[in-house]
Amino acid sequence: MEPGEVTDDTMMTLCVAEGILENPLEPLESIGRRFMEWYHSRPKDIGNTIRHVFENFEDNWFEAAFLTDMDLGQSAGNGSLMRCLPIALAYTDMTSIETISRMHSKMTHYDERCNEACVIYNRIAYRLLRREEMRDAILCEVTGTEYESSIKSVPVCEPSGFVVHTFRWVLHILMVSSDFSEVVQKAANLGGDSDTIGAIAGGLAGIYYGYEGIPANYKDSILIKDRLDQVAFQIWAQRR
Repeated sequence: MEPGEVTDDTMMTLCVAEGILENPLEPLESIGRRFMEWYHSRPKDIGNTIRHVFENFEDNWFEAAFLTDMDLGQSAGNGSLMRCLPIALAYTDMTSIETISRMHSKMTHYDERCNEACVIYNRIAYRLLRREEMRDAILCEVTGTEYESSIKSVPVCEPSGFVVHTFRWVLHILMVSSDFSEVVQKAANLGGDSDTIGAIAGGLAGIYYGYEGIPANYKDSILIKDRLDQVAFQIWAQRR
């Protein structure tokens, strides 16, 4: 990767955002079309589960996700969690956020743990957008779930691409960090699937600390900064 070059996390997030912008009422078809356009561009970085879904896809995303789950024996990766944030940014009612978060996840990840994680994540994002404190927002949404232990102590799992492990580390990092830079650096230094853990944690940190809280050397080095800026402004203008 070149300095400032983005990975599949960012590119698939853009697919979700641009699909919503094209058809906010029924975005899945538009999102799916952008997924395939990105796939056919021969990206450097693509997750194993998502690659299999793209190979299985004919005309039904949910069928392709189910077949992939059967082929691989499981589909509980973090590939839908890493890209779901635009849903919380684009919609203002919780019903739409929860429904689209879940359905967009099921396009590539049949495992219910992935779909649940996307819903919890975007519910936290919803609270942060309403100016709640990070700790309060996380506590409200993970209490009573399998992620509750992650906010009280260091996760006893590898920082892997398994969605449960990923999300445990994301929540822990957000709970113990004091600014955006610390969130990203803690994620990067974990090893394992650090780019995706950083992307997921960084999404919520970006809402909480704001654009001004992101160091200039981070922002200015991104090669597709102009495209990201344009989509972000459009998403915010179209909040429904």
